Amino acid sequence: MVTKCQTRFSLLAIAIAIGLLATACSSDDVSNVASDIAPSVQAEAADAGGAAAEPETMADDGSTAAPEPTTAPEPTAALRPTAVPEPTAALRPTSTPVAYGPAPGVLSGPSSPEVVSAIDGLLGLGPSDNDVLRQLEVIGASGDARHGWFLADMLRFMSYGTSLNEPVTTAFADLTGVDVSGPDAWGLSTNHLLTWDIPAPPEYRPWKAELFLSLEEGWEPFFTDTDAAIDWRTVSWGGVRIDDRELDAVDLPCPEGCIPALNDPDVTDAAGGDWYPDDAIVFGVVVNGEARAYPKNVMEVQEMVNDTLGGRRIGMPYCTLCGSAQAYFTDEVDGAVGLDAETFELRTSGLLTRSNKVMYEFHTKSVFDTFTGEAVSGPLLDAGVALEQLSVITTTWGDWKQNYPDTTITSENRPWGGTYPDDPLRGRDDAGPIFPIGEADGRLSVHESVLGVELADGSTIAFVAATAHERLAAGDVVEASGVLVVADAGGLRAETIDGDAVASHQAFWFAWSQFHPDTVLWDGTVVS
Repeated sequence: MVTKCQTRFSLLAIAIAIGLLATACSSDDVSNVASDIAPSVQAEAADAGGAAAEPETMADDGSTAAPEPTTAPEPTAALRPTAVPEPTAALRPTSTPVAYGPAPGVLSGPSSPEVVSAIDGLLGLGPSDNDVLRQLEVIGASGDARHGWFLADMLRFMSYGTSLNEPVTTAFADLTGVDVSGPDAWGLSTNHLLTWDIPAPPEYRPWKAELFLSLEEGWEPFFTDTDAAIDWRTVSWGGVRIDDRELDAVDLPCPEGCIPALNDPDVTDAAGGDWYPDDAIVFGVVVNGEARAYPKNVMEVQEMVNDTLGGRRIGMPYCTLCGSAQAYFTDEVDGAVGLDAETFELRTSGLLTRSNKVMYEFHTKSVFDTFTGEAVSGPLLDAGVALEQLSVITTTWGDWKQNYPDTTITSENRPWGGTYPDDPLRGRDDAGPIFPIGEADGRLSVHESVLGVELADGSTIAFVAATAHERLAAGDVVEASGVLVVADAGGLRAETIDGDAVASHQAFWFAWSQFHPDTVLWDGTVVS
């Protein structure tokens, strides 16, 4: 009888490599495959990233010192990413221009029985001769590039130089004609598949679920929802665990390395906010005349806030990778599948889609599209829930408090003790996206900041933020498609030509254009 601690590649190697099964399996049970891959994935988990990272959880003392990159931690430590890693070769931006070439051939319909048998064997889902290399060769020789997605997912969990990295990249090359070998095999393979828009085979979701759930069982409600409106091809691991802390533990850090949501934060008046530099960035929100500033360094650590402002409940995700702070009213779901305004709670899943954080509602385990506020899985998808967005103004603390003197600002103290680091990410994203995004929209550079607006008819407009600031300072009118951009507290917001508010927020261009590929672009001279 074969136990789960014996020779299944993915279910065993990945889980053991990050310590999930370390206490359940004796050393005699661990195969050579697992021992080969374990050190690299342990290091990835320890610095919260692997081939790319979304590491915002701080050390208890507030330190942001990166772990020693050459030391593979013990499995228990690997579950606790406590510092922001220094970018390594595997963390370098994946958006370097690449000549992608023509898309390879794909088949239609179900996968061939030979490929199904090979992948099932790799995952431990059926009879297998445990010949990993032969199974990879079968996939590579199938002539069906749809299976490149499974190979790319495998590469997410293994680093360059591990024994299985080469045969997986070889299978990908045989399948697609593209050599992705090297430190960023996962990024290159995924970018090619995204750019080519290769479809996934019908068996892809359950295969991917087997890989990902061996890391984090908390994702099971997402992957097992067969009605989910999720493009599973674009879903990747963000390098951290799901924030599923119980309600009585929300003021504690995540014991296993998640990004902890901040619920009902302590706040002070503007005078009490003198701890925060006047020239530092805040994300300002106003609801029913009540203003609040959320400091960028706080949001880089927490990435999600559930708060009450102006008598309304709001949820505020911040995607550090996208440069995008957004805010949604969450009290309008009152009565949806038993939730009330005080119960609804947004959390960070630890997953990404096209380098954007995947958020979910804690009680119903319903995934939301962070950029649009629409439920895309679970009971809240069935209920048709779409959250109403409100404007977030990106500005400096000095400008915000000068224009909103009665504002409050969240506390400098973390719920679990200590204060927030001044610069948690230390320029992690300055050189471009560190996760695969495919081929970026070439109308702007990837990290150009735009003010994004979505209109009631679903059409979208992006205003180049720097140019809008310049034109407004010169006294010009900034307008496109009936939307005006106005200056507010040193930042930007949108309204109609009749003066009615329109929800808006800033984001990096690559992120806005990925989720709104048909967006109108205003760059100061041309609307394209």
